[in-house]
Amino acid sequence: MITEFFISNAHAEGAAAPAGGGFLEFLPLIALLAVFYFLILRPQQKRAKEHKAMMDALQKGDEVVTGGGALGRVEKVGEEYVAVEVAAGVIVQYQKFAIQTVLPKGTIKAL
Repeated sequence: MITEFFISNAHAEGAAAPAGGGFLEFLPLIALLAVFYFLILRPQQKRAKEHKAMMDALQKGDEVVTGGGALGRVEKVGEEYVAVEVAAGVIVQYQKFAIQTVLPKGTIKAL
């Protein structure tokens, strides 16, 4: 029964333990860990890898959206920071990880 899975049976003090079941007791836990890995950890690692590749590929002239929603054109790329022109003559420094998306060229003019 299903209750045997959650509640262990009481055994007499001198009685022998039930045979087998060593690996089978951990099978649901192993299955849960596998589901957790494939549904949560693996996709998150993939997104982090793609975001890092995008940050490494940033270059002057790229049109970007920051995490706060600001649109702008990259003016200077440093090791940790990116200078983004958000309006004519207004340049703002952002940390690289704050860049959320690189837009196709000409997107800002179309808005």
